[in-house]
Amino acid sequence: MSTRFHKRRFHDELDHLQARLLEMAGMAEELVRRSVEAFLNRNGEALRAVKKEDRRIDQLEIELDERVVALIALHQPVASDLRQVLTTTKLANDIERVGDHAHNIAKAAKRLAKDQPLREIPELAELSVLSQRMLRDALASFSARDANLAREVCARDDRVDEMKAAVQKILVAVMAEEPGTVGAALEYVRVAQQLERIGDLSTNISEEVVFLVEGRSIKHQPVEQITSHSS
Repeated sequence: MSTRFHKRRFHDELDHLQARLLEMAGMAEELVRRSVEAFLNRNGEALRAVKKEDRRIDQLEIELDERVVALIALHQPVASDLRQVLTTTKLANDIERVGDHAHNIAKAAKRLAKDQPLREIPELAELSVLSQRMLRDALASFSARDANLAREVCARDDRVDEMKAAVQKILVAVMAEEPGTVGAALEYVRVAQQLERIGDLSTNISEEVVFLVEGRSIKHQPVEQITSHSS
């Protein structure tokens, strides 16, 4: 087998790997959207479909892991090719965890449907928008290999943390004023935590994108240092 054919086959398999990863990412993004919508609308019927899609994401992660192992064993990639293969595994794991959090939100929606209605909490809706935008842009930065967009996503994580804290503070006050809403309020607290974790995973994905594109890690760096390197 010629070296040229070997390289072409490797890159064809790498392209297929990325296509499957992007498919998985799209499924996770849609799952978050549907779960959040179900929670905000107190729709407990969405859980079954969300659970089914989460299992598909789990299966895709297993498939991608197996393909990565085979790719390394058969082609022994080095340098940037190896970086791309290894990044695939890390991103697949992060995306699978996003699916898990979406599933948890859908379960909260089902439980919430049985509780006394809670007054509208606009801050939770804002938190859901922020975390979903982080996820969307983190995945877009991977698809486009856009390190600058990835850095910008990382810079938003503090805002998501602040909004989660604000939501929790509001809910503590609601529970104190209206004891009958404790059950519902606790579901809101849990969902705020899930949304914050989706933001964290979006940051992880973005950090991996920077590593993939530039070959250096920005993990655990201050936001000012991360953004100062964007061009």
